[in-house]
Amino acid sequence: MIIDGFDVHERSRWAGRATAYERSFAALCAYPAEALLDAAAVRAGRRVIDVGTGPGTVAARALGRGAEVVAVDAEPTMLDAARRHAPGAEISEATLPMLPFPPGGFDAAVANFVLNHVGDPAAGVAELCRVVRPGGRVAVTIWPYPQPPLQRLWGEIFTAAGGEAPVDLPRVATERNFPRTEEGLAGLLAAAGLADVRCATLAWAHRADPEDWWAGPANGIGMLGLLMERQPAAVRDRIREEYDRLGARYRDAAGMLVLPTAALLASGRVA
Repeated sequence: MIIDGFDVHERSRWAGRATAYERSFAALCAYPAEALLDAAAVRAGRRVIDVGTGPGTVAARALGRGAEVVAVDAEPTMLDAARRHAPGAEISEATLPMLPFPPGGFDAAVANFVLNHVGDPAAGVAELCRVVRPGGRVAVTIWPYPQPPLQRLWGEIFTAAGGEAPVDLPRVATERNFPRTEEGLAGLLAAAGLADVRCATLAWAHRADPEDWWAGPANGIGMLGLLMERQPAAVRDRIREEYDRLGARYRDAAGMLVLPTAALLASGRVA
């Protein structure tokens, strides 16, 4: 299978960035972990694959439930982190939409904020279904669109700083994309043949140290990280200034950022 250009780009953005991710965005992405495992019916004795495990957050929670866990990711530094955080899991380098496992080998598959980084989301979901036995469950999370305040803030910062977005930013091909809404994500899972599909919005306020939160894009993580790399030094300085100015309205009495956000959680049963 030819790897989509969007996938190549996404993998390059995460290369060697596990430490920066753990400092910045890992706690944010950890929030839905328990709900994700509940939706996949992960419990003691179940065999589950955590696809795009990152530093092993969801894998560790699944191990805590007594499940047998296989955790995969495309990025070696993430796998090193996963080995530390989920030492009881089987760790492998692999990625959607090509998982090196036979059909029906798992009771459940979970993918926490992974479909956001896949060039062919339908093929990704189909592969999750392939490796799960009939009657098993698949559960995924994605970031929604329109964006909640936490995600919108970065765009506001970039615009206020006078940054210019490059015209060659990689995007999911229109014919492969889907609406990042409850209906859109549920439709993606249903089209893959999953039964009893459910999708809900999880909303919460993420609390973060401002310097830790800044460390993500400052180290190249996320779209703002890519945009920052493409800007002149003066614009990068202004981005930091606008980050401090616009972020001030989200600071609590202790100086921490408290950022409203949301995620979509969808799941279904393999027929």
